[in-house]
Amino acid sequence: MTVPTEGNALLAVLIDADNADSSIIEGLLAEVSTYGVASVKRIYGDWTNTRLNKWKDTLLAHSIQPMQQFAYTSGKNATDSAMIIDAMDLLHTGEFDGFCLVSSDSDFTRLASRLRESGKRVYGFGERKTPEAFVKACDQFIYNEIFRAAPVSDDDSRSRVPASDLRQDRALVSLIRSAITAASDDNGQAPLGQVGNIILKQRPDFDPRNYGYAKLSGLVDAIGLFTVTRQEGAVLISDAKPAAKKASRRPAKKAASAS
Repeated sequence: MTVPTEGNALLAVLIDADNADSSIIEGLLAEVSTYGVASVKRIYGDWTNTRLNKWKDTLLAHSIQPMQQFAYTSGKNATDSAMIIDAMDLLHTGEFDGFCLVSSDSDFTRLASRLRESGKRVYGFGERKTPEAFVKACDQFIYNEIFRAAPVSDDDSRSRVPASDLRQDRALVSLIRSAITAASDDNGQAPLGQVGNIILKQRPDFDPRNYGYAKLSGLVDAIGLFTVTRQEGAVLISDAKPAAKKASRRPAKKAASAS
């Protein structure tokens, strides 16, 4: 069996219309395309409810299939159940390498865990209010607020967290430092890609864009406590900044004695 490379993986994108906003769909699908091919795109909700009207033009533009689920009983979310059942049906086809679950609802926590137990990669997308249990049940979790903001670039400093604040974020610094230690060689240098992968395993919602940086290398550079080295196409990171060379002081010449 050939293991698909990231970018060629077949993904099923399942959207909870009750817990997602139509304004983020373009950015969300662009993000999904960096992980693989969205071969299935479905959105679940009660389409007889006028509250979901804002989705309709978006569905046509992006070829997303609406899945009708009537609200049988007040206070019960039948949409969640329909989405979970469909996800399991898709899982058992054996055709998909991963799933993208778009919701801020903790009801999908067990689904994410179950998909991962079957060896599938799970990408979660939701608001910052998403319960931590669902976030950590995913391999990677992306906050939808990223898609509402202007695209982050390496040259744009307007939305960046100041470097002084980054250095004072003990949790962030410790997270990066421990990942470097785990991935480093005898010289203390670690490939930046491996460091990023280790960080995501520990904190699925980690994303440099949450701090205003397009890439991990830019965030690490800004913190100022690590050294980023670029050589022969590889990017390496180590735990300490190189010590600045002190200017050598020459001994002062003794004044000539008066004759």
